[in-house]
Amino acid sequence: MEWYLCVLKKYDEFNGRACKKEFYMFIIYNLIFVTLAIAIDNLTGTTAAGLPYGLFNYLYILVVIIPVLAVVIRRLHDVGKSGWFLLIILIPIIGIIWLLILLCGEGIKGENKYGLNPNKMAID
Repeated sequence: MEWYLCVLKKYDEFNGRACKKEFYMFIIYNLIFVTLAIAIDNLTGTTAAGLPYGLFNYLYILVVIIPVLAVVIRRLHDVGKSGWFLLIILIPIIGIIWLLILLCGEGIKGENKYGLNPNKMAID
């Protein structure tokens, strides 16, 4: 949970780098919370017309969209790519596969032009 909260605290920080653990832990907790939001939508009947998700899921997504973008961009910085490289997902099929490969890859050891190696730094 510490990693999730760390990313939320750095919601407006698009500079620097994010290690794989920070990224993965945030994504895992996001999946858990989205699942809970969908369950709450189904239990309370606030689902959207015929869909399994609704109001609570949309509200959660609105809250975390900026932190998600920030951590993805910092993760791209860790592998040596610009944050603009996120736009590669606009290429159908190949773009998202390429982005996932980058996000799963090892970060550059040592310092790069985006900052120090995040594995060497402690959580704030």
